[in-house]
Amino acid sequence: MDDLDEFRRRKRTQSRARLWRRMAPGVVPLLMALLVGSGFAVRPAGITDLIALPGSAGTVGVSGGGFMNCIARGDSCVIDGDTIRYNGSRIRIEDIDAPETHEPRCASELALGQRATRRLLDLINAGPFEIVYTGGRNLDRYGRELRRLVRGGKSLGEILVEEGLARRWDGARHPWCN
Repeated sequence: MDDLDEFRRRKRTQSRARLWRRMAPGVVPLLMALLVGSGFAVRPAGITDLIALPGSAGTVGVSGGGFMNCIARGDSCVIDGDTIRYNGSRIRIEDIDAPETHEPRCASELALGQRATRRLLDLINAGPFEIVYTGGRNLDRYGRELRRLVRGGKSLGEILVEEGLARRWDGARHPWCN
């Protein structure tokens, strides 16, 4: 009788494990959304400053330096001229729109997008900056956090705009090709 009970227990455990493996890809994001929606903050490792919940403004200090191009898949890297990855979070610079480097519509958009990406990488690695949540929308439609990158009171996105590598975000995409 003991062998039969042991066999049944193992089968039950294996069935639960298989069920969890099938459900986990959909359940984990759902649980995260429920936690965030209920007011709990999930704090990425390494961030020691204030993390603001949606509906309140907040700032995260970043030492700068050590960012690379995301081709190498780093935790702190520049994806393109208006998106970075920091501590596992994708952050979209909320105040600008830069040309696309992924699926550009023409060669000139790709070239300008590559220049914007390199310049953003240089700006971020030039020294400490802040990732600022201004209290508006928290996420864009792709799940990226909407933030401003600021150094010394000046938006790094604004620097890209002044240099002609990006434009101010007005809520709509505009073509980069002539």
